[in-house]
Amino acid sequence: MKTAHEVSSYIPKTPEHIECNIEKTLNVLGGKWAFLVIRELFCGTKRFGELQREIKVVSPRALTSTLRHLEEQGVLERQVFPTVPVTVEYTLTPKGQDLHNICKEMKLWAARWT
Repeated sequence: MKTAHEVSSYIPKTPEHIECNIEKTLNVLGGKWAFLVIRELFCGTKRFGELQREIKVVSPRALTSTLRHLEEQGVLERQVFPTVPVTVEYTLTPKGQDLHNICKEMKLWAARWT
C-alpha cells in the first residue's frame, strides 16, 4: 500500500516560478547511469538482468544503487514476485515517464553536436 507521500510524488506540481538551474532535476536523477536505466524503461517493464544486459557497461553494484535511488525519488516502481528465485520488475512511474521529452531532446542534441 502506498503512503500519501508516495502517491503525491506521482502528481506533477504547477510551478509558480521556474528556477534558472537544473540542480533539483539532477538531484532526483542521481548518478550517471540514471538516464540509461530510464531510457530502457521507456520500452516497458524490465527485470534486473534485462537492464544489465542492455546496459553492458554498468556494474551490478552501480545498477542496484541507481535503481534504489530512482525508486526512492519516485521515478520508478519496484515490484517483487514471490517466486524461486525471487522475481523483481522495474517500471517507470508517471514521474519517470515525464522525463521522456528531456531524453528525446538530449538524444537530438547529441546527434547534432557529437
